[in-house]
Amino acid sequence: MTENLRQHPAWLRLRDAVSEFRGHQQPDGSAPEAPLGLVETIRGAVAELAPYFPHDEAYLAAVDKDLARWADAGLGVPDFLDSLSEFHPSRGRADGRGHLVVFPMYTQNGNPDRNLEALLIHEAWPAWLAELEATRYDNPMFVPIRFDDFTAGYDTHSAVLFPETVVVRETPASYTWGGIFCDREAARFRQVSSAAADILRLELPEEARELLADQARCEEAFVLWDLIHDRTHSHGDLPFDPFMIRQRQPFWMYGLEELRCDLTAFREAVTLADEGLAQAEDVQYAVLFDRLFRFPVTGNRVRNYDGLGGQLLFAYLHKNDAVRWTDNRLTIDFDRARELTARLGEEIQRFYRDGIDRPKVVHWIAGHELVSTYLAPHPGSKWARAHETLDFSVPPRQLVDDVLPDEFPLSMFYETLAKKLGGVVESTRGVTGKMTA
Repeated sequence: MTENLRQHPAWLRLRDAVSEFRGHQQPDGSAPEAPLGLVETIRGAVAELAPYFPHDEAYLAAVDKDLARWADAGLGVPDFLDSLSEFHPSRGRADGRGHLVVFPMYTQNGNPDRNLEALLIHEAWPAWLAELEATRYDNPMFVPIRFDDFTAGYDTHSAVLFPETVVVRETPASYTWGGIFCDREAARFRQVSSAAADILRLELPEEARELLADQARCEEAFVLWDLIHDRTHSHGDLPFDPFMIRQRQPFWMYGLEELRCDLTAFREAVTLADEGLAQAEDVQYAVLFDRLFRFPVTGNRVRNYDGLGGQLLFAYLHKNDAVRWTDNRLTIDFDRARELTARLGEEIQRFYRDGIDRPKVVHWIAGHELVSTYLAPHPGSKWARAHETLDFSVPPRQLVDDVLPDEFPLSMFYETLAKKLGGVVESTRGVTGKMTA
């Protein structure tokens, strides 16, 4: 396992050299003033560590070539397309299988600059999860992973390793993998949910208290949640490319898509729990608590689509009496919440099914109306009066300019919770399972 390499001299040299090299990089990844000796140190360390990763032999050889070509070209804007094309962690997934990852990249919810990063990671692929993927929730691109060590771009809130973030000369025709750090997801879930329960004086069921005390159980809940969530992006009655990652659209559409996938995972978890899968009950608590507590108060208020999804779920449950805020105490009727999360999921599915027959802008307006049913839009919103205020003679992508940065502001409840919980959320920066076990 790569955890055993954390103190390997070659890894320490690699990590230190990458860290020093990053100090010479520009936001676009170029580093024309960096000492070439740092690149040679990085190449030497990668070569020394490569024998520990025979399954990544072609990838690590390509990394060496990309580093050498970058140095020969004067360390301008990097291009690691060749090595990215050789990295296939989704092939032959195995519990505990390690990877050494070296790429110039940005980190989602972390560092926006294109800096060189180095990671030691290993896969989380228990037999029960592999069986579910093979027989029920096919998702050949999904790779749940854990940290062993990392450079500064991951000393952040980033919990994903995606090929889309790597600096390349051209976008590949397709991607074959996506990594999600279940240990970071679980660790921050435990810290934030526990703090939220204390702040809100929420009386947790015994099984929920036991879950929050157990890092390993939380990691298993997140790998199951992520497996189902990730595949849901391409399943169901959907318009083409529902997440529209390469298209420009109002951010509430991303929020609805992410929430749809989470509510699908929740619904499947209810079914799996009825069938006796131990991890499935935990998934239900994970979805509810992460969505209700962490998502709405994390990040800034500029087109925060994950935050919007959490606000929407809370408002739906609150309006239907599954969640109550009375006498400065939060109560949750978990049985009713299970029923209502399924019902909200069905409402969003109907929205998608109807969207197949709608023009794009009409679908966007319908999405705003769906969210506005439960959340008050900003009083200055043009989209809240779309038929009166929007100029439909311009291309749809230009209408996105009329979306306010905070189209659906936080409620008074969440404004207060953000102040009380914000420090806890920020304290999870860079957290891993090793820090909370």
